Amino acid sequence: MASRRSDEPDHDPAGAGHHHLAGQTHSEDAGPIAEAELVAAQMRSDEHPLGARGLRFERGSPFYVGLVASAGVAVTYGAVRVLGSISSVLVLIGVAFFFALSLEPAASWLFNRGLPRWAAVIVVVVLTFTLLAGSIAAAIPPIAEQAREFIEQAPHYLQQVQDHSSVIGRLNDRFQLQKRITDAMNSSGSPAVAGLVKAGSAVFGALADLGIVVVLTVYFLADLPRVRATLYRFAPRSRRPRVILLGDEIFAKVGAYVLGNVMTSVIAGVATSVWCIIFDVPYPLLLGAFVAIVDLVPYGSTVAGFVVAGVALTVSIPVSIATIAFYIVFRWFEDYLLVPRVIGRVVKVPGVVTVVAVLIGAELLGIVGALVAIPVAAALQLLIQELLLPALDEA
Repeated sequence: MASRRSDEPDHDPAGAGHHHLAGQTHSEDAGPIAEAELVAAQMRSDEHPLGARGLRFERGSPFYVGLVASAGVAVTYGAVRVLGSISSVLVLIGVAFFFALSLEPAASWLFNRGLPRWAAVIVVVVLTFTLLAGSIAAAIPPIAEQAREFIEQAPHYLQQVQDHSSVIGRLNDRFQLQKRITDAMNSSGSPAVAGLVKAGSAVFGALADLGIVVVLTVYFLADLPRVRATLYRFAPRSRRPRVILLGDEIFAKVGAYVLGNVMTSVIAGVATSVWCIIFDVPYPLLLGAFVAIVDLVPYGSTVAGFVVAGVALTVSIPVSIATIAFYIVFRWFEDYLLVPRVIGRVVKVPGVVTVVAVLIGAELLGIVGALVAIPVAAALQLLIQELLLPALDEA
C-alpha cells in the first residue's frame, strides 16, 4: 500500500472538516478548500459539533448597510407576494392552530394530573371526535326526517305564496319576495347543471378544507409544547420571560373563548328547539341545529332568529312576532348574562370592542375572521395595556 506524502491534505472523513456523506475534494485545485477543511475539523467539539459562531459583521460599514437595505426590500416584496399567493392555505393553518389552542386546556388539565402528553392528546382527540360523531349521528335521523317533510311541503308553501289571501301571500304581494328570489337566481346567468356542478365543487372543496383543518389540528395539539417553545425562541433572551407571560395569557384567552363560545351556541340551539316545540313551529330540531351552528359566529343568533321567525310565519303572524321578540330577549340574555359569565371572565373585552372587532374580522376574512375576531381583539387589548400604554406613560 502506498504511503501518504507529508504535504498531502488529510482526506480522512473522521478528521477532515467535510461531512462523510458530502462531496470530497481531491484535486490539486482544491488546496485552499482542503486547508479550510482542516481548520473546520479543529473547530469541531462536543459542545459545538458544527463549530462556534463567528464574529459579527461590522454593521456600520457602507457595504453592510446597503446590502441589508436592498435585501430587506427584496425580502419584503417577495414575502408579500408569497403570502398573497398562499393566503388560503395560511387561513387553514391559522384555523387549525386556533382549534388546537381551544383543545389545549383539556390536554393540559389531563397532563397536570399525571397523564403523559401523548396519552392526554389521544384522550382529548378521541373524546372530541366521539362527541361530535355522536351528536351528528343522533341529530341526523330527525333532521333528515324534518328536511324531507320540508321538501314535501315546499309545493304547499309555493301555493301559499301565490294565494293572495294567505299571510305569506300578502307579504309576497307587499314586498315582492318571489320576484326578488327569482331575479337573484337568474342574475347569475348560469344554467342549472352548471350551478349544480359549481355547488358540488364548493361542497367538495369545503370537505377537503375541513379534512386538512382536522389533521393539522391534531398535529398542532400533539406538538403544541414544541411549537410554543419555538415561537418563544424568536424573542430576544432579555425579553423572553416577559414574552412567555404575555403569550401564555393570550393562548389561555383563545382556549377559554372557543370553549365558552361552543357552550353558548349549544344553549342557543337548545332554546330554539324548545321554543319551536312549544309554539308548534315546524322543524324544531333542524332550526335548533341551524341556530347553534350560526351562533358560533358572534351575533349569528340574531341573523338566525329572523330565519326562524320566517318559518314561524307558516304558523301565524303573532307567533312570528313573538319569535322575533324571543330572539331579542335571548340576545340580551346572551350578551349580558351568558357571555360575561362564560367568556367575559377570561377574555375581558368591552362590548364596543367586540362589535368593532367582529365587523372588521368579517370584512377581512368572512366567517373565519368573525370567529377569531374576539380573541384577536383580546390579545391586542392585552398587548396595548401591558406594552404600549406603560411606554406612553413613561415617555
